[in-house]
Amino acid sequence: MFPIPAATRILLLINVAVYGLQLFDDGGALENYFALWPFASDRFEPWQILTYGFLHGSPTHLLFNMLALVMFGGDVERVWGRDRFLTYFLVCVVSAGLVQLLVTAWAGSSESTIGASGGVFGLLLAFGLLFPRRKLLLIFPPIPMPAWAFVTMYGVLELFLGVTGSQADVAHFAHLGGMLGGYLLIRYGRTRRS
Repeated sequence: MFPIPAATRILLLINVAVYGLQLFDDGGALENYFALWPFASDRFEPWQILTYGFLHGSPTHLLFNMLALVMFGGDVERVWGRDRFLTYFLVCVVSAGLVQLLVTAWAGSSESTIGASGGVFGLLLAFGLLFPRRKLLLIFPPIPMPAWAFVTMYGVLELFLGVTGSQADVAHFAHLGGMLGGYLLIRYGRTRRS
């Protein structure tokens, strides 16, 4: 797992540094300008489709996203290289944001979205495709399973939680949007190389 490859390390450091800035931002200016606000909001700006992916709502939110970034992103970057990895991650963040904008427009929501989860879910998909038989051990229940099964289970769970409205403060469809964008980029890349 270590050392952490360059691009994964850079993304980790940027996310931690931005969260550090958020801690000192009493007025919430960072979230006002850089969170992803719905189209209907007077706060929406085009750059938010990317910048929201570097803000986090709590230390736990940041911790889990960064842990997943290192666990899955490091191996993906080692296979793909720095440039392809960064492009892929950022495309997943943008595709997650686009899906979230569609969902918030449909639902009439006025809430903002923050977090790197869309990019992380895209990395999870890539990891499952690159290392389908690698065993992952869940914390609860402690059952080892191949990466392809873990990714599939997580995707189905996100779809279920999104459709049922469970955990309303979590952008489940953004997570799925990150996976969708990642899948399309992988598929498009294969087509281009053949």
